[in-house]
Amino acid sequence: MNTMRNPGWEWLMAQRWILPALLLIGFGLAFAIPEYNLLNKYVQLVMMYVGINIILTVSLNLVNGYMGEFSLAHAGFMAVGAYTAALLTQKVLPIADYPGLFPLAVLAGGLMAALLGLIVAIPSFKVRGDYLAIITLAFLMIVKSVIENIDYIGGPRGIPGIKKLTTLPWVFFWTVATIWVVRNFVYSKYGRGVLSIREDEIASDLMSVNTRRVKFLAFMVSSFFAGVAGALFAHLLQFISPRVFDIIKTTDVLIMVYLGGIASISGSILGAVLYTVLLEVLRPSNFAALVSWLPDVIFDPLNQYFIRHLGVWRMVIMPLALVLVMLYWPRGIMGLREFRWFVPKRDLDAHHRHVAHGGSHDAPHGH
Repeated sequence: MNTMRNPGWEWLMAQRWILPALLLIGFGLAFAIPEYNLLNKYVQLVMMYVGINIILTVSLNLVNGYMGEFSLAHAGFMAVGAYTAALLTQKVLPIADYPGLFPLAVLAGGLMAALLGLIVAIPSFKVRGDYLAIITLAFLMIVKSVIENIDYIGGPRGIPGIKKLTTLPWVFFWTVATIWVVRNFVYSKYGRGVLSIREDEIASDLMSVNTRRVKFLAFMVSSFFAGVAGALFAHLLQFISPRVFDIIKTTDVLIMVYLGGIASISGSILGAVLYTVLLEVLRPSNFAALVSWLPDVIFDPLNQYFIRHLGVWRMVIMPLALVLVMLYWPRGIMGLREFRWFVPKRDLDAHHRHVAHGGSHDAPHGH
């Protein structure tokens, strides 16, 4: 947690009531913003994409950050959740008459993705690192290929005309649920097992950690919420196809994870917000609007030689930013650190006792 030694900041972080208060305000705004058009539709859309990306980033960080594995399958789990939920709302559930059934479709998408997460977890018993990355990449390619070759679900054409059921309140609810579940998992006994696997899997086995069960749970929780994000994404975009869930989508999530910081829920939130907002800012029309105040003698050449080409260059700038972060800030912005609001009180108390007895000031989750 290693927060800045600023008395005001320290006091603010120590107030446990602030987080519940912020959640209540957030829920209220999630309903009020679309109801009373407090923000325009585009800003609301970006906010929903931010929430979906937070779900993806927090869930992948559980495997890639906390457990120390390297999975490239997240877009595959997202695709499974998206297609499952979309098919349910289009062909099975009477959504037109009962839109309140939408959460069932989201849960079904998450559960189907979690089921496939079990399959991906099995190879992790034998391999790690680069080898697991290759296996999970193969899984992503298999999922994409299977979807492309099943005509009943649209094949390469995808599924158009999906009903727009994803709303700001639903995105806010599922984002909070993801953070709450992953945070509680990380600080549970299974979460300690996940951290021990990252440090030394062999030593974890010797210390009686059931590494197989821990890996099963971590992969299932991670893939479940990737499926949830996919279900929300499908009913926001209103169109999905296999091309949407390719390696580029997984790369986007990886950038958010490693930009924000490994093994940090706070970092995942920060990375998702920064990446999503920066991508929108770097759209040619948005960037031109931001710098429109410049005099014509500067704006015109800037527009001709730079802004007009941002549609291509923004997909180069963001991965380049990740390379620079990896070189000069390898753990990311909040790597291995956490805001106090996300740390259980018992862990904070134990940390304070440790510091009082001459220990280090490092983060209370031990790294």
